[in-house]
Amino acid sequence: MKAQVFRGVNQLSYEEVPVPNLAPEEVLVQVRVVGLCQSDIKKIRYPLYEPPRIFGHETAGTIAAVGSHVKGWKVGDRVAVMHHIPCMRCAYCLNDNFSMCDVYKNISTTAGFNPSGGGFAEYVKVPGHIVENGGLIPIPDHISFEEASFVEPTNCCLKAVKKAQIAPGQTVLITGAGPIGLMFIMLVQYFGARAIATDLLPSRIEKAMEIGAEAAFDARDPDLARKVQELTGGMGADVALLAVPSDKAFFQALNCTRKGGKILFFAEFPDEVEIPINPNILYRREIDLIGSYSSSYRLQSLAADIVFSRRINVQALISDRYPLENLHQAVEQAIAPTAETYKILIYP
Repeated sequence: MKAQVFRGVNQLSYEEVPVPNLAPEEVLVQVRVVGLCQSDIKKIRYPLYEPPRIFGHETAGTIAAVGSHVKGWKVGDRVAVMHHIPCMRCAYCLNDNFSMCDVYKNISTTAGFNPSGGGFAEYVKVPGHIVENGGLIPIPDHISFEEASFVEPTNCCLKAVKKAQIAPGQTVLITGAGPIGLMFIMLVQYFGARAIATDLLPSRIEKAMEIGAEAAFDARDPDLARKVQELTGGMGADVALLAVPSDKAFFQALNCTRKGGKILFFAEFPDEVEIPINPNILYRREIDLIGSYSSSYRLQSLAADIVFSRRINVQALISDRYPLENLHQAVEQAIAPTAETYKILIYP
């Protein structure tokens, strides 16, 4: 089969690799579409993992083979694939910190080499632990593979919304109106809150308004904090979601967030970035700083329902489609987006 193999920093090799062999409890999925995620781009561009690996984890496809011990699944079933499932027994899982679980981190779907997602290939193998514990989600007949590929990123964003305790009537500032920021706008609306977005690109500011933001501003606007206060009766935003890894965005969020509000870090910052802050600002204003990484097992069914019931319009987020052979071009476009670049999907 064909796959895009990570051979080193910024080195993707489109090559022939063996179709993974199945153990009795495993399932083989033919990949129909896989989303290009910022975490994939980070893994390709920086020396974080030893090559060779095959990345890609926002996967939807068709079951091509099942192991002899697999029950409840058959060849031809359409599925969205979760590339991690926690153990549900460790101290982290018992505290709902599923993404900190060692099993969650270390057991993953694979197309060969060290398991790393494997969606950037024609076929991906799903380990028995994931098969047996809810990692395959059946796709309803009326839902396309494209839509189903959004179940995993929807779960990640939904986890952040839940951690921030976003509630009806609140106002949420979303820094960055790329594909993740736009999804946040949709989810914030779905939960009855108002969204205010910022971005550097005029087209993304306009897109944010199109999909339901109450207001959207240039992130360089020196009057941003005043404008947010005007929209919130002088209070400021209840919650700020950082969808871009920018220290400037953080300080903007701090200026725009009300006393007693929350700031959630969703985008991963480069390791060398440090943000100096006077702790008395947090103390006196009672600002909560929160981090949200990856998905939550507990929200898996809700994420699937939101996508499959079309409670948010994920199709509005898709801007580009590339064949797997041209993954490197897709990565370059995501790094330097055009005015109309949002979510990029990859097709083996």
